[in-house]
Amino acid sequence: MWESYYTASNIEDVLEILDREGPSARIIAGGTDLVLELKNGAHPHVKSLVDINRIEGLDFIQEKDDQIYLGPTVTHNQCLVSEPLLKYALPLVKAAQSIGAPQIRNVGTVLGNLITASPANDTISPLIALDASVTLRSRENERVVKLSDFYKGVRKIDLSHNEMVVDVHFKKMQPNQKGSFIKYILRQAHAISVANATAILTFNHEGVISEAVITLGAVAPTIVRAETAEKYLVGKKLNSEVIAEASKLAEKDGRPISDVRASQEYRQYLIPVLVEKALNEINNGDWAKYDSDPVLLWGKQTSFFKPTLRTLKHDEAEAIKTLINGQEYTVTKGQNNTLSKLVREEAGLTGTKIGCGEGECGACTLYMNGLPVLSCLIPAPRAHQCEITTIEGISDGENLHPVQQALIDEGAVQCGYCTPGFVMSAVKLLEEKPLPDENDIKQGLAGNICRCTGYYSIIAAVEKAAQEISGK
Repeated sequence: MWESYYTASNIEDVLEILDREGPSARIIAGGTDLVLELKNGAHPHVKSLVDINRIEGLDFIQEKDDQIYLGPTVTHNQCLVSEPLLKYALPLVKAAQSIGAPQIRNVGTVLGNLITASPANDTISPLIALDASVTLRSRENERVVKLSDFYKGVRKIDLSHNEMVVDVHFKKMQPNQKGSFIKYILRQAHAISVANATAILTFNHEGVISEAVITLGAVAPTIVRAETAEKYLVGKKLNSEVIAEASKLAEKDGRPISDVRASQEYRQYLIPVLVEKALNEINNGDWAKYDSDPVLLWGKQTSFFKPTLRTLKHDEAEAIKTLINGQEYTVTKGQNNTLSKLVREEAGLTGTKIGCGEGECGACTLYMNGLPVLSCLIPAPRAHQCEITTIEGISDGENLHPVQQALIDEGAVQCGYCTPGFVMSAVKLLEEKPLPDENDIKQGLAGNICRCTGYYSIIAAVEKAAQEISGK
């Protein structure tokens, strides 16, 4: 999929590689979009990947005066527990929470979501509503671009081949502002938006709307503003009649298309539905509600990767040295493939399964430094100087882990192909939440699919294992 893979230790080295190798080099942070695109033959000109995950200090979420800054390696799950974002950018937090499943949110980054530039990408809509800007840096220059001007079309952005996006920043929401993010998907979780909407309203001291911003996602080639509805809302107090009229007016600014997720007509129908829901949330106060203890699948950890001290180019001369289930491995092949291939083909540990190969089914779930990830989307060189745990490392010698035993006891193993992934997610869930409720379990297992549809018995098994581990 790629010919060269670099693990960078600093931004200067990243910019030097981009300058030297030109359009054939691409930065990779999470990689949940990029690796899949490369697998599917997109970006045939890309020969080198430059991994920025091990650069110290790039996962910052910082307050500076009235602004908030997010760094290039901030993941979606980090947003869910960020005090500044919870306080000053709740629509962004809710958008991040809606993305994928825990394993995706553990790796996928906010800036990566912006750079992929699909109009269905969920964080773009709230960030444009927040009037965000991105800072772009090259070896010779640094410039700031409004996020609304950053997009030139579907997956087209104002970014030169030798530039790196080093932050996204925006003004904090003020006490007199309220904002809501709403999306529609074809299942309850782990799905791409059919359409989404963000509304941020500013009120004066009399409760009259002084400014309105409504952004619409996946209904045009780029994120668009519902300007007709925005103009109508200004000068009015929010009530059911005003909401109904504004929602109808929002339809005028969409330009949807038909694709595999929905027809043009259905997306057009969704625009007023989503805008009405967003405005109703603001009106009834639901916009401020948020689960303060979301399922992250972090276990008891909060940090997972140590910075690298020098920039590495992974090839046969620079082997991947990793610890898998407590055993040291030195891998000189497979640098241009995924972590799932490394553990199966180079380490010979075939318990980790490859189902979809696209990050959809969760069968390939394993831990990198304790963090559950979808190994079919993780480049193999990222395992360098990391500790990997596969399903083979979950049991204690000859004794099964309580989750494994509970799956057997509850008859929750049918064909068994998905089982390793479910075990990995469930074990980490119970580390994080020893006595989860049913909703916690569903969230924790949202990234795992059972093709035999044995979900009820799997949920029962996790509940039983929780009782066993807790001694209750």
